[in-house]
Amino acid sequence: MFATSTQRHFWMFKDENDVSNARLSANIKYISSRGRNMTVAERETHFLNVVEEKSLIMSYEYQLRDFCRKFHPPMPRYVIGTALHYLKRFYVNNSVMDYPPKEILVTCVYLACKVEEFNVSMDQFVGNLKGDREKAAAIILNNELLLMQQLDYQLTVHNPFRPLEGLMIDMKTRFPTFSDPERLRPGIDEFLEQVFYTDAILIYSPSQISLAAIIHSASTSKENVDEYITKILFSEDQKRLLNLIEAVKKIRVMVRNVQLPHRDTIKALEKKLALCCNPDNNSESPAFKKRMKQSFDEEESFEDGQYPSASSNQVRNMLMGLSEMGKI
Repeated sequence: MFATSTQRHFWMFKDENDVSNARLSANIKYISSRGRNMTVAERETHFLNVVEEKSLIMSYEYQLRDFCRKFHPPMPRYVIGTALHYLKRFYVNNSVMDYPPKEILVTCVYLACKVEEFNVSMDQFVGNLKGDREKAAAIILNNELLLMQQLDYQLTVHNPFRPLEGLMIDMKTRFPTFSDPERLRPGIDEFLEQVFYTDAILIYSPSQISLAAIIHSASTSKENVDEYITKILFSEDQKRLLNLIEAVKKIRVMVRNVQLPHRDTIKALEKKLALCCNPDNNSESPAFKKRMKQSFDEEESFEDGQYPSASSNQVRNMLMGLSEMGKI
């Protein structure tokens, strides 16, 4: 249940300012670490600011959606919702400059497939990717443990889709004067798709979001569900009703304000990101390639029966752990 979940206790923020402050802290932490020998002016020019980071994150959320839409076999929307939750949670506490979003993105999707029991093998998964699939598999496995650590191993996600179905059944049962609630479905689905590109999923409960989707769809279709809300759902709890009305208003405003940054803006930010990203975590950097090569060389040495060093033992243990997780 959501009320007793880790999502409610550890991944819900007070409001948009609370989310923004968490992102700002991650941005400042990275810049302070990587730019400690720079002047303030040099830092402002060289690094992404928190607004630029947010724009990039949104563009990657859309890329995640597009990847999942084209995925074969077809991916259920609750898996996509969970992957988007993971991506948002990861970059609330980490900077896009520290960890490459393209790599974290596919790792979020892969982990969501496993957690939501959408059973695809690694070969099937990387078959949906372009380029070097063996390298892609290695990157995903290398990032999977990192991702779970950054999520504090709190992997269960409550999406708004299940409470939505409960509300639709309830409307059909207890609100018979409203004929065929299913006709609201297109507007509901469109609203729920857009809500994942806002911070609403980090602030409001799944049931509040699903109810906001129903109210929004009814409003845009010039239908009226006020009686269902006020006289059936919350007839004996006016305080909860007032809180809900306020939440629904804010969620709808957040969805209405969703706007994907212009492609040229994203391209410019991508170029800036390439210059200020952490080379230790960038799979295209010489430092990362050297570390990966060393890991694989030590793995092969272990398999050939050679006794590894203490540091090699650590690498071996990490690789064995990743291999075992890949079987889950």
